Amino acid sequence: MMVERIMYVDSKTPVNCVFTAKINGEISEENFRIALDKIQQKHPLLRASIDHKSAKYPFFVEEADISPIPLRILERKTDDDWLLESENEWYRIFEDKKKPMAQIVWVKGENVSEILWVMPHCLCDGTTGVTLIRELLSLLDDSSIALNSYDGFNSVNDFLPADFNLKKKKRKARFYLIMAKLFFLIQSKSKDRNIGKNYALHRKLNAHVSKEIVEKCKTHGVSVHSLLCSAFMQAFQETLGKNAKGKVISPVDVRHFIPEIKQDHIFAFAPTVELSLKKGQNLIENAQKIKKDLVDKIEKTQARELLWMGENMHPVVDRMISLLKSSKGGHDITLSNMGKIDIPGEYKNFKLETIYSPTVAFPWLNSNTLVVTTYNQQMDFTFMSNETFLPKEEAKKIKDKAIELLTS
Repeated sequence: MMVERIMYVDSKTPVNCVFTAKINGEISEENFRIALDKIQQKHPLLRASIDHKSAKYPFFVEEADISPIPLRILERKTDDDWLLESENEWYRIFEDKKKPMAQIVWVKGENVSEILWVMPHCLCDGTTGVTLIRELLSLLDDSSIALNSYDGFNSVNDFLPADFNLKKKKRKARFYLIMAKLFFLIQSKSKDRNIGKNYALHRKLNAHVSKEIVEKCKTHGVSVHSLLCSAFMQAFQETLGKNAKGKVISPVDVRHFIPEIKQDHIFAFAPTVELSLKKGQNLIENAQKIKKDLVDKIEKTQARELLWMGENMHPVVDRMISLLKSSKGGHDITLSNMGKIDIPGEYKNFKLETIYSPTVAFPWLNSNTLVVTTYNQQMDFTFMSNETFLPKEEAKKIKDKAIELLTS
């Protein structure tokens, strides 16, 4: 799909998501092999490669004799090894057509391990990562569990409702394509690029502090997501001053709009909404405004039409990608709040101690990204960017300031 192509970028540019779970207990390498085989047989995209040579645009190809999902094992030395390995895996290119576009890294300690799922973002979203961790842990504990396979979607036409007016929509799509071509034609060419080092900052709040944030939201009638948006935008404003944009982009799980895409299906597209601060309002007032704006914009989101319209934009995808690589954008950060992670904590042979929020390194000029998850009543933050666009020391100030606002 067009939206997958944007996250694919091209055959030489890795854009990988890394999903990490920390466990206490012993697991066997043999169970890993069995578990990964069953997971691979369930999900069609784990048996696929990307063909970028045979046609005008790249496309997925299911490989009949693809090899198993690779398992890389390394010795665990510190509690931060998972973050270092996560950053290393950002740059893995999945280019061998006979190998799946997925990788497991097992940071193996004596009684503590981190397990990292690594996948290209053009295959997966946050819900995908949660599903794969849940399935893997279940099978590592009991390799006899059966997983039900499913057929992949052939095109966005699989999602079109019966009353979709194709003739009318085609005219609209042609108009949008013409406007898009004109837009990119008049855009001034920027030489700005991210040439610095990508980084990830991590912070986990304990259950007591996390609970206080939730209680604050209930008291003021706001959602956790709206308070997060308000706090981080205010933190950008207080740290960067007039250089702050006062806007945030928030992805929304596409499964809310298209129930044919099941919770346990691998899928990549997440519609986004833009939210903004209002000058002169405090943290809570802005959170209340953001909550209302988010609800209104989600209600107006036409995800099926967005997917279909996108397919008519393939001719300008390269220009979209070029603009993302060179434009500072009009927002401070892309903020993905995945909410409470629904994965069991207790197993027969081990315990799931925690889930770390996913990490990713975008090649865009504005690569500011925050992912928030909550597991075992603990909120977890990963803040990613690039030294060229946002120096790491400034990012630390923003992160610390936002958490101070959340917890004050």
